[in-house]
Parts: sequence; structure tokens; C-alpha cells
Amino acid sequence: MDLMRQKGKSGTPPGNAGGDATGFLDDHFLIAMPGMADDRFARAVIYVCAHSEEGAMGLIINQSQSLRFADLLVQLGIVDEKQAIRLAPSARDLPVRNGGPVDRSRGFVLHSDDYVVESSLPVSDDICLTATVDILRAISEGEGPRHAIMALGYAGWGAGQLEQEIVENGWLTCPVDAELLFDGDIERKYDRVLALLGIDVAHLSNFSGHA
Repeated sequence: MDLMRQKGKSGTPPGNAGGDATGFLDDHFLIAMPGMADDRFARAVIYVCAHSEEGAMGLIINQSQSLRFADLLVQLGIVDEKQAIRLAPSARDLPVRNGGPVDRSRGFVLHSDDYVVESSLPVSDDICLTATVDILRAISEGEGPRHAIMALGYAGWGAGQLEQEIVENGWLTCPVDAELLFDGDIERKYDRVLALLGIDVAHLSNFSGHA
């Protein structure tokens, strides 16, 4: 599988990773409303990596994958099966998420800014996105970022599509909390992100629009 590009910069996803234009949602959470029509996004929390007039791209951060990170490294030939057993816990236990329904054979690593290479796209002052295999090698060797999430696939929107879905009350939005972003407890992540907005999930249907 073509999980990640082997060399050079990754293809730029829709949108602009700069995140400094007024009204754009780079470095924000999207929280699916209870009435979300698409089951693939039920109770989804999405980290928006890029958003511009051209569209938006993000990663679902609270849907797990059955594929283990160690097995992914073996598939890519980065380590063999014996080496996979001896991986440091930080690499062996790296979470692999279902990033979204688009291009599920493509891999992305969302991570802290203590690891930056030429192909890394800065989303904010302290969060980056890297989609080349080099970061996987670094993680396997204990030289990767302190905090990271591996995701397969992504969520994408065309020009104006995300804005329209927000107007139609498909999503709530919330500035990102980095600690919550990288926290491994995905079962409670939806409720905890809502709590950042002061919303109890039991009363979510009473809210609309975005913060």
C-alpha cells in the first residue's frame, strides 16, 4: 500500500496550512453534531490541518484503527518482525487513527513541533503535519516527536463546503487544546472537547452554530 510518500515533500492537501487568515479554521477542532447525516462522522472530532478559500482538510482524531503502528512499520519495510517486538514503548504504542474517508491508503502524522523536517507543514506555532516516511523511521529509532498521532486517510471539503456544513449546524468548532489533541483516551475525547465549550453532551441538541 502507498501509505506514505517515500521521499520529498508530501502533496499539499486542499487549503492553506498557514492558518492566519481571519475566518479560517486551521488549528481548530470540528465536533460533529448529533444530527450528522454521514455515519462516518458520527461523534467525530476532527483536527483541521488546512483551511482556505479553496477548501479544507482535517484528520479525525477519535476513531481507532485495527492496524498497529509496529505492523505498519513492518509493512513499509522500516523494521522487520524481530525489530518490531523490540520497539520502544513510545513507538510501539503510537496510536493509529482512522483519519477520514478520503485516500485511506495515505498516511499522515500529526505531531508536536520538536520534530520538523523539510516536508513538515506547520499548522500552528506548536503543531505540525508530516506525510513522508522519514518521520516513521525517526519514531522507530526513538528520534521522533514527543507527541504524535498516526492517521490513515483524511477528511476533505471543497471550496465553501465546510462553511456551508457549519451554517447548516453539521459541526461545532472550538480552538484546539494541544493536550487534549494528543491524549490517548479516544473514548472520552468527544465529550471532553465539548466540555471545552461548556457543553454537556446530553444537552448538545439544544445548541447550534459554532463557537
